Amino acid sequence: MKDENIFKKIVSGKIKTKIIYKDKDVTAFYDIKPKSLVHIIIIPNIYIKNMNEIKKEHIIILGKMLYISSKIAKKKGISKNGYRIVINCNKHAGQEIFYLHIHLLGGNYLGDIVN
Repeated sequence: MKDENIFKKIVSGKIKTKIIYKDKDVTAFYDIKPKSLVHIIIIPNIYIKNMNEIKKEHIIILGKMLYISSKIAKKKGISKNGYRIVINCNKHAGQEIFYLHIHLLGGNYLGDIVN
């Protein structure tokens, strides 16, 4: 996978992008191929390949990623009408970059794909 380290490069600052949020644990930035009016990526600053690689020591950072997602949704004005959080795991689920990440999607109607 040619892009497998792109998120590592964003965290380290080797690739410049508009950072929406960053602290010692989590980084958030706009997706370069948005699927909705608001499409933000939230990643841990430590490398985790995907959901299958989560360990007990990652529980706190995963919770923080969800917390930051909700804070960004409020800041971007999409929390009232609704938003979607997506984590893809491996190829059949659509994971293209093998670095655990959350997609925060909103700003328009997203459909009824999951009920």
